[in-house]
Amino acid sequence: MPELTEGPGGPAGYARLVERYALKAMPNWHESFVAVGGVRRESIGPDGSVLEIYIPVYWPGDSDFDHLEFALKNDGTNLALLAEIFKVIDVDGLATFIAEAPFGKYRRRLWYLYEWLTEKRLPLDDMTSGNYIDLLPPEEYFTAPRGRRAPRQRINDNLLGFRSFAPLVRRTPDLETFAAANMGERCAALIADCPADVLARALAYLYTKETKSSFAIEREEPSPDRTERFVELLGRAHRENWCEKAKLVSLQNAIVDPRYRESDYRSVQNYVGESVSFGQERVHHVCPRPEQVSSLMAGLIAADGRLREAAIHPVIHAAAIGYGFVFTHPFDDGNGRIHRFLIHNVLAIRGFTPQEIIVPVSAAMLRDPQAYDASLEAFSRPLLEIVDYSLDAEGQMTVRSDRSEWYRFPDLTRQAEALFRFVEQTIERDLPEELAFLKGYDRTKRLMQEVVDLPARKLDLFIRLCQQNGGTLSAAKRQSQFSLLRDDEIARLEDAVRKGFAPPDGGGPS
Repeated sequence: MPELTEGPGGPAGYARLVERYALKAMPNWHESFVAVGGVRRESIGPDGSVLEIYIPVYWPGDSDFDHLEFALKNDGTNLALLAEIFKVIDVDGLATFIAEAPFGKYRRRLWYLYEWLTEKRLPLDDMTSGNYIDLLPPEEYFTAPRGRRAPRQRINDNLLGFRSFAPLVRRTPDLETFAAANMGERCAALIADCPADVLARALAYLYTKETKSSFAIEREEPSPDRTERFVELLGRAHRENWCEKAKLVSLQNAIVDPRYRESDYRSVQNYVGESVSFGQERVHHVCPRPEQVSSLMAGLIAADGRLREAAIHPVIHAAAIGYGFVFTHPFDDGNGRIHRFLIHNVLAIRGFTPQEIIVPVSAAMLRDPQAYDASLEAFSRPLLEIVDYSLDAEGQMTVRSDRSEWYRFPDLTRQAEALFRFVEQTIERDLPEELAFLKGYDRTKRLMQEVVDLPARKLDLFIRLCQQNGGTLSAAKRQSQFSLLRDDEIARLEDAVRKGFAPPDGGGPS
């Protein structure tokens, strides 16, 4: 960043207020700086963050309120940061600033946001005329098109949630591209001409793959009965909405070790971390304090209804609920698996995929753990910098600071982008590969049965061993497993395997 200057110049907008009041705040995605010379320019970081340098004419003024207005114009609407700023600014000065131009859209937004975030009323008369304006610019954010009208400021509150939980998702170029890509239609097209029996077997495999992948992300090997329970739950994802407290508790009970079942949200402080040596923990995520969990979860559940009612894109909806849940971590155990289950549940209930079809996002996350970790750390890592906590000798955490605003109003843009990429991978890779394999498997079986009528178990074994050995049966396996077959039969069976799995048209898998 350019060197700070005295007078008209230096950090502007949110950056100025954070510096002025020494606020502990997560970085805003857009940072503004007014230089004393040069040209207007911007630089974009690898995480999508923007530093924009303005020429002197853009200097908003020296007051807090000038910079608040500048922030809404140029830095976006950061609800959590505004909540922190409203704790320290001069309230009477803010009221005077708004009263000077009450019809200005940014001042009306500041007025509404102050009263909404603080639940305190400014000494201003209600507006009685003027058009309603959107709280969030729809061209910049994904918003609820049918917002809640606030006649006092003549504001249309189009947030995706409520005071207890309202996620923000910005309209980045990547998200606009993903949202317009019609991935759900691509998924439907893949299975449109798929034989019913092949599709049924593919689904059985994908449900099991998703289950094992979700447990594997947590470095767990589920027992057969836990695997079966989770597969059964995934099968119910299309039939009922699980974003309700009683159902979330029952879901937690179904997927964890029976000894760690819970009857309510957690009552102790928890965190996500790992032991790096004896008595030393590396903390990855600090969860909200236990007394804040019930309110956050009530807000998340209410936001789920608002997102569904507003017909927000299903993947963005799933990201808001899935990641909002895991950052809250309402249980002591099972949060990660429930987070990924909720993603499936939202996609299914919203009709993103055809009935009963599952996109194994956990498999994509497991295949690219760095991308998945990055989607979590985009929120958790900067949060660590502003939370005051300590660990005792037994690894019990105490959180001394109240950072509830950051859990209530998360910017989940990067998480939505990541989820779109995972969903895209499953539709473009996992589902086609499994369908192609099963079709090839059926062709191979028919060709092999024309050579020798092998028992089903032997036929399956022959196919698997050939595929593992580059299309031929090894001498050792031939001797130990298929000694009854003649050389010419072995050769013809190997040829059947190669032909069965070859693309019918010489192109890609079908």
